[in-house]
Amino acid sequence: MNKTAMLEVLLFVAGEEGLTIRDLASLMSISPQATQQQIDKLKEKYENDEECALTIIETASRYRLTSKDIFKELLQHYAKTPINQSLSKAALEVLSIIAYKQPLTRIEVDNIRGVNSQGAITTLLTFDLIKVIGKKEVIGSPNLYATTDFFLDYLGINSLEELPQVDESKLDIEEVSLFDDGNLTIEEELSEDI
Repeated sequence: MNKTAMLEVLLFVAGEEGLTIRDLASLMSISPQATQQQIDKLKEKYENDEECALTIIETASRYRLTSKDIFKELLQHYAKTPINQSLSKAALEVLSIIAYKQPLTRIEVDNIRGVNSQGAITTLLTFDLIKVIGKKEVIGSPNLYATTDFFLDYLGINSLEELPQVDESKLDIEEVSLFDDGNLTIEEELSEDI
């Protein structure tokens, strides 16, 4: 398997979290020095290709795949266009989870939703509805997300205490129906499969 392509796909999947050189070296089963050479090679390839919008940056000892600086104005314009002003159902779901359970990592949000939330988190960061408030002190040091002051303005509230209260007892997994007909609960469906 091509090491440059492996590096590219790993950085793509890692998203804004990025990966350290040690993480990349381990995942690609090569030395950190060889990994650095692959990073330099891919970065040079991106910089020399005028038809490529991507580049690699290093911040806080983590490498990330991102867009080239020349696209900054275009992306700002895109973010302000009417086609991008409404939030998707997924983005609203992620925003709700972060609002009620902050601070959280992307993986914690993913575990609650059961699907990858990277795209929704990127959208929410772009809209300045959430922000990175630090790193969780676990292996990999993932970003911790919380809502912003703009989020409060967006909802028209002064503090998180004004969020509607959620009765978590009504969210009991055993009471959630898998089907519209209400015949089987999750617990019953799982026991049938066993």
